[in-house]
Amino acid sequence: MFVMIWSLSTMSCQFRKLYPNFYSLWGQLRRQLPGPGRTVFVPKISKPPLPLGYPHSDQKDTIILYSLLYFRASFIMFNRLQQKWKVNGLQVALILCTFAIGGSLTGYVGRKLMNLFDIGPEWLWIVVYILLVTLLWPLAVLLVSIPFGQFRFFVSYLKKMGKRMGIISREEPGAGNQGPVKQIAIFASGAGSNAQKIIDHFRENERVKIALIVCNKPEAGVLKIAEKEGIPALLIEKEQFFRGNAYVPALKGKNIDLIVLAGFLWKIPVALIQAYPGKIVNIHPALLPKYGGKGMYGQFVHAAVIAAGEKESGITIHYVDEHYDHGDIIFQAVCPVFSGDTPELLAKRIHELEHKHFPVVVEELLVRGV
Repeated sequence: MFVMIWSLSTMSCQFRKLYPNFYSLWGQLRRQLPGPGRTVFVPKISKPPLPLGYPHSDQKDTIILYSLLYFRASFIMFNRLQQKWKVNGLQVALILCTFAIGGSLTGYVGRKLMNLFDIGPEWLWIVVYILLVTLLWPLAVLLVSIPFGQFRFFVSYLKKMGKRMGIISREEPGAGNQGPVKQIAIFASGAGSNAQKIIDHFRENERVKIALIVCNKPEAGVLKIAEKEGIPALLIEKEQFFRGNAYVPALKGKNIDLIVLAGFLWKIPVALIQAYPGKIVNIHPALLPKYGGKGMYGQFVHAAVIAAGEKESGITIHYVDEHYDHGDIIFQAVCPVFSGDTPELLAKRIHELEHKHFPVVVEELLVRGV
């Protein structure tokens, strides 16, 4: 550890000596470019850039400056792709790698195949080559996407390209035997990790749409997820929810088919249950009927399970009725409770179960026609 810290300190000192204005230039850029859409500010350099290799500090400033601008532009492009494709940062990197390797593979195979044929005129060779790589490219990216784990994304991507080019016919909503697109509303009060998993699960599913995020806390992280994913959000107010129309008109206006409670801490009013009978599901971080009821959520549940000396806990996905954690059970999954467990450690295993099973169960309910 000492050697690593000493090495980093030495490298930092050497870098400061070599590029003395780096940190001031970076500070100017960071202040002037906090996000996309701002005007680029370029610090003035006293002399024009000199030829590469000439030991002049202004030339170094120029190199540093335009390198920073390049990285900043790349960062903005990366974020925009993430928002456009609605994927996380790692997936963007994997998708770009798939594009790059798939393109290289297409060119390599295309040239090998062209060498097998003797095509006379140069213009004809170019035309045939373009047609060949156009046909090879989809196959190449699909092949490369498999080891990168992005096969589903590229299948959907190629379908969309085919529809835009008129190769694949566009189906009207409700056409065919599958029926109309199912609309889901997710209710959440916290960070929204389960909501994110459900969104990710249905991202490439053309028959299911996350149409609305409903939240009762303006500072909740799930609202940031809704903004990032481009999903409409509805911030609800207590009086209207419990003693008003329970926001039923807003949900009906979105043609909601299923309401999914993913860490939503308010009790569901009777008006909403009557408007969506058998179409509201909740996930509870314990094995109901144990450790349910008012006040039993989050760490309170895990602390109660550990205090009771239970050997196992788990999750319960159930329909919602007029009582806390009382509706018919749809699915349960179990995990062990170890001696020496804390609520935080148990919560981690419970979250893994939630993230693994909740999206799948929601999909199964939609398939069954809930």
